[in-house]
Amino acid sequence: MNNKNIKAGITVFPGSNCDFDVYHVLTDVFGINTSFIWHKDKINDLSGYNLIIIPGGFSYGDYLRAGALAARSLIMETLKEYAGRGGIILGICNGFQILLEAGLLSGVMLANRSLKFECKNVYLKTLKTDTPFTCAIKKDAVLKMPIAHHDGNYFATSEIINDLNKNNKIIFKYCEFNGSITGDSNPNGSLYNIAGISNEKFNVMGLMPHPERSSEKLLGSEDGGYIFKSIIKYIREK
Repeated sequence: MNNKNIKAGITVFPGSNCDFDVYHVLTDVFGINTSFIWHKDKINDLSGYNLIIIPGGFSYGDYLRAGALAARSLIMETLKEYAGRGGIILGICNGFQILLEAGLLSGVMLANRSLKFECKNVYLKTLKTDTPFTCAIKKDAVLKMPIAHHDGNYFATSEIINDLNKNNKIIFKYCEFNGSITGDSNPNGSLYNIAGISNEKFNVMGLMPHPERSSEKLLGSEDGGYIFKSIIKYIREK
């Protein structure tokens, strides 16, 4: 797949550990022109990028709160401007936490209901398919992806939840393999089984499961690849 004309950037913070996983998938699986962006780089304009991914890991060792320090890094102000202009940003796991702490998405992440680090495969129900992240996925499709987090318990006020529901900003929910949304399918205690949400313009999405770890048959699931296929489709059609 020749996608060299698509340019992606991956932010890197002290403690990021999924950056090379994302790099491998973007470059070797999907052929996207990809580079790393160090969090202290003085980049005033990201308009040359079609996509920015904030990867998973433990930025700054999750000191204070997961994502709290990274959200105040130099690169984040530029990312906010990029998002404001409609730039596509995907935050995965710790990247989701950073987006919340930076105010680019609404809500917070609490410790998992089990108070333990959860690492296993989960199923996600696709609720909205007309976004840059899901336009290659059928509505209600069930995707299999792994999680690996301690603070993935999404929480928000009733006002925020009402807004998410009213404006269809909940993109993915944890579910059973058959698509049923149940308490047992919720791996971390997230309100209403929320696994992924977007902003109002749908150009910024946070997702707790790892699509980059489920984009190749060798890894037991290629379902995460549909996230990247959707982004590629959106960029090409735009």
